[in-house]
Amino acid sequence: MSRIGNNPITLPEGVTFEVNENVVTIKGKLGELSQEIKDGITIKEEEGKVVLERPSDSKNHKAKHGLYRALLNNMILGVSKGWTKELELVGVGYRASNQGQVLELALGFSHNIVLDIAPEVKVEAVSEKGKNPRVKLTSFDKQLVGAVAAKIRSFRRPEPYKGKGVKFVGEILRRKAGKSA
Repeated sequence: MSRIGNNPITLPEGVTFEVNENVVTIKGKLGELSQEIKDGITIKEEEGKVVLERPSDSKNHKAKHGLYRALLNNMILGVSKGWTKELELVGVGYRASNQGQVLELALGFSHNIVLDIAPEVKVEAVSEKGKNPRVKLTSFDKQLVGAVAAKIRSFRRPEPYKGKGVKFVGEILRRKAGKSA
């Protein structure tokens, strides 16, 4: 079992931490997030650190202990620093552009894909000559950034032969050999 839940979380400057019954609210310079804590996990704030404790050593309590510690850590990092995901469009004629929170993708289909992005996520389409177009997503909510990035990637997943499609920057694709002559 992981022992992540035992590690204390340090609160950075400018981040406020508040617990009401079983709902944790974290506020920072970038935004505000809240999470409901279940299964008897207790939260204490002491000397600028957040400590989570579980009621027993059962498998379920150990799993939830590490889960909630990781979720709270991601929330604290999000409201203080923020999260960023970058996607790369690999393929001839693949383009991306945005007007405000509306992202328009040309991915080789007969019509362009128009996607309204949630207001909490800042979207930026970057096109440089000689390089593949990129879409940069930034927000304080890690779960939301990941969900939006996965949605964009699902429109045209990278294929294993030429590597065409929408992929994460830095993602390593398993490539297959084509027909052997």
